[in-house]
Amino acid sequence: MSDPKEMVKIAVAALEDKKGEDVKIIDIHEISVLADYFIIADGNNGNQVQSMADNVQEMLGKAGYECRQIEGYNTANWILMDYGDIIIHIFCREDRLFYDLERIWRDGKTIVDVKEL
Repeated sequence: MSDPKEMVKIAVAALEDKKGEDVKIIDIHEISVLADYFIIADGNNGNQVQSMADNVQEMLGKAGYECRQIEGYNTANWILMDYGDIIIHIFCREDRLFYDLERIWRDGKTIVDVKEL
C-alpha cells in the first residue's frame, strides 16, 4: 500500500540532499488521473541531475517504493520518474524553463512546504 504524502516527503528530502534547486510540489489529484503529486526540481548539470535521480530511487527504494519507469536518465536533461501516485521531474535548469511544467499544471495546488501534507 503506497502513501503518496510519505513518498513526497522522502523524494523531496532526497532531492534536497543532493542540492536540488527550486523544488516544487504540485497536488494534481483533483485535476488528473495521472498521479496525486508532481515534484519538479532542477540541477546545474547532467551529473547533478543523475545524482538527484539516483538518490530519490535509493531513498524511496529503502522505504519500499519501487519506480515503475524512468525516462531520460542517459541524457539527463529531463529525468522523469514514475512512482504511480507521484511523478518526479528532474531537469537541467534551461530545460525546466523551456518546458515550464508549473505553467502547464497551474490548475494544481502548489504545496509550499512538505509540512503542509
